Amino acid sequence: MDNFALIFSAIFIGYIIGKKEIFAANTPLILNQFILYISAPALVLLKVPQLTLSLEVLIPVFIAWVVLITSAIAIFYLSKLFKFSKEVTGSLMLVGVLGNTTYLGIPIIEAYFGTDALGYVLMYDQLGTFIALSTYGTFISVYYSSTSKVDKGALFIKMLSFPPFIALLLAFLLMGISFHPVISSVLSSLASTIVPLALVAVGLQLKFKLPSHELKPFGVALGVKLLFAPLVAILICAIFGWDSMAAKVSIMESSMAPMITAAAIASMAGLAPRLSSAIVGYGILISFVSTWIVYNIII
Repeated sequence: MDNFALIFSAIFIGYIIGKKEIFAANTPLILNQFILYISAPALVLLKVPQLTLSLEVLIPVFIAWVVLITSAIAIFYLSKLFKFSKEVTGSLMLVGVLGNTTYLGIPIIEAYFGTDALGYVLMYDQLGTFIALSTYGTFISVYYSSTSKVDKGALFIKMLSFPPFIALLLAFLLMGISFHPVISSVLSSLASTIVPLALVAVGLQLKFKLPSHELKPFGVALGVKLLFAPLVAILICAIFGWDSMAAKVSIMESSMAPMITAAAIASMAGLAPRLSSAIVGYGILISFVSTWIVYNIII
């Protein structure tokens, strides 16, 4: 209960601060940079080395990619069926596929499963969502935008130099190694900042405006992201007989709201920015109910 109180309070505080323009306009960017360069790497180094390298650790990665691929295919064909414009299709291929598996995933999973589950969250996020954002997300933004030009070589270097990703590679090398208590304490303190900062950043970026003619693509995006994606994850686990913590965390991760960064990429590429922001804003609110339903189905 305390975790959910924090989630709602922090998002609400961020939303009010954003509406009142109390902080500088670039505050979400600064908070996200702090998380990406300090909080997230600390959390990765703290949690991933505690995992035992096994099939169990790879379950979140496998489920992440199957869910991403099937969701993208579903969005693509639904967009053709409903004859959405290229701009709208590109937007949905981003916000209807990529989930908020870090900023919302971490506090929600922690609330339901405790801190022991966070290692699996990081596997799903870093080897699934993050790589998909860097590769698939870039491809979609370039393909569906006639004005976007991306230096693919520079992008690849940026992906490899991404702090949480570097921390993940280092964490793999440190698996099975116990840190000195002082190191663990420092990492724990830095990692603990990710939840409040991430949730305030989410609140600062929430937008809800949506004209009636965009309701159909809005429904398609959230239907795929909040309903279809977790059903795919549940089906995968049923097929393989997976009922472990890793499997349950992966199902929950697949049900997270659309990614805020995906909406930012869509906006920068000129892919229905208003629609993208509305899908993320409403998606976050709806996801609190939908993830609760998914949790009660799988538990």
